[in-house]
Amino acid sequence: MKNLPPSSSSRRGLVLAALGAAALAATACQKAAPAFAGIDLTGADYGRDFSLQDPDGRTRTMADFRGKAVMLFFGFTQCPDACPTALARAAEVRRLLGPQGERLQVIFITIDPERDSAAVLKEYTHAFDPSFLGLRADADGTAAVAKEFKVIYRKVPTGSSYTMDHTAFTYVLDPQGRLRLAMRHELSAQDVARDVSTLLAQAG
Repeated sequence: MKNLPPSSSSRRGLVLAALGAAALAATACQKAAPAFAGIDLTGADYGRDFSLQDPDGRTRTMADFRGKAVMLFFGFTQCPDACPTALARAAEVRRLLGPQGERLQVIFITIDPERDSAAVLKEYTHAFDPSFLGLRADADGTAAVAKEFKVIYRKVPTGSSYTMDHTAFTYVLDPQGRLRLAMRHELSAQDVARDVSTLLAQAG
């Protein structure tokens, strides 16, 4: 999928991401020589769990994905650039992992439940990879899970409609369900794949 020039919405989102990166880095476990391309969040006291609905109406939590690394992204299906770019990168990461890709679950959590119905989420995520899973909640549940993962988002009016500004990190959790990394939007698929492969190798 071709990367488009950043729109004003995406620039605002990336500014939020940059501000969030500073906050995440301040709370991350610091190492003398970082082993990862992503921001090392090992030992973080947030991003511990969620309780959200999948497109079939089942409640899903982190326990459902034990044994797999999880790449977790917050976004919305009408996002013009950051979200499709992140999911296209995730699809490439899964391809680059080869056989290890079977041990990776990509999850897309909508911050726009008003427009992103279960059917819309399923069609959107499956367009990138049939294994990708879209999850949602009502407005209160969305706010709660975003707070748990330190994700910032807000509705921005645009004429008769609206768009969403939001943090553009992809989180990575290890096979034990622990938050380990925050992947910046500009990292390549190769960078992300190496980090995910390292986490999977550590888990055995």
